[in-house]
Amino acid sequence: MEATERRGGSRSESPRSGDAAIASVATVTQPDPQVPEKPARRRFSADFKLQVLREVDACKGPGEIGAVLRRHGLYSSNLVAWRRERDLGALERLGKKRGRKPQPHNPLSRRVAELERENARLNRRLKQAETIIEVQKKVAEILGIPLKTPDSEGSD
Repeated sequence: MEATERRGGSRSESPRSGDAAIASVATVTQPDPQVPEKPARRRFSADFKLQVLREVDACKGPGEIGAVLRRHGLYSSNLVAWRRERDLGALERLGKKRGRKPQPHNPLSRRVAELERENARLNRRLKQAETIIEVQKKVAEILGIPLKTPDSEGSD
């Protein structure tokens, strides 16, 4: 019987004490100035990366590398990436920014790139045509078919 009474909408209930607190929090529109909306991505300088790599390379005992990582607030994946860059000889890359490269401001750069692509495509087609002509010459030579040369065409 109690279950039917609670399901019915005829009974008016006073708001629960927690509902008023939730409603007042929901109406607050200003963010807390102490908490940033989005945390800033950490960026490490090339000097810092090399310093940490030197520290880690100097570690000999068990657990020392973990202590270095905890002290600097790093992950082992940071070490893997930094070592790979160092081993590839990309020491100057360690400090470079990630992401898209800025577009050149020259308005003709797009046209130049387009023409370079077209030039490369036409060079490939020319090479292919020259190869086909060479094969045709060899086939004609094997079959004994005389070919007209540019010199003989004008003398007829």
